[in-house]
Amino acid sequence: MQEVSLTVPAPAGIGIMSIGVPEGSAVELDVRLESVIEGVLVSGTALVQLTGECSRCLDPISDELEVDLQELYAYEETDARGRPVAHEPGEDDADDEQLRLVGDLLDLEPVLRDAVVLDLPLAPVCRDDCPGLCPHCGFRLEDDPEHHHDVIDPRWAALGALGPIEPTDIEKEEG
Repeated sequence: MQEVSLTVPAPAGIGIMSIGVPEGSAVELDVRLESVIEGVLVSGTALVQLTGECSRCLDPISDELEVDLQELYAYEETDARGRPVAHEPGEDDADDEQLRLVGDLLDLEPVLRDAVVLDLPLAPVCRDDCPGLCPHCGFRLEDDPEHHHDVIDPRWAALGALGPIEPTDIEKEEG
């Protein structure tokens, strides 16, 4: 077993449309590598910086996210002499999902990418009570909480042509 702590630059494309990990930002890895019968079990955590925009008000946001990592990297297949066995494309399709060691190297990028993307919020917000933007004109509702528009429902618009009804009109009809 070996424990490793290191900081590496983030690869490109980790994220979703509104939030993600900036390419080249620091990724802090604390992992444990354990030799098991099937291969090497990698477990630990990764701390990444996030940047994006609020899905309600479109203000820039930044945060950090810590994700858990755990993956088994299988040893390379070898022949009777201990040489790596090359597989033809399409051969052993059921085994394609298995990550493999290449010599003494393993690639953590797919595991990191999956863990981060699955933990990202689908609609990130700058704060839980962010009022967002006015759906009619795009005005920031945080700047004026009393902002509103007098919008008449189109189903009732024809009644607006009758004009306002005064209480005296109602009394005349009753009397």
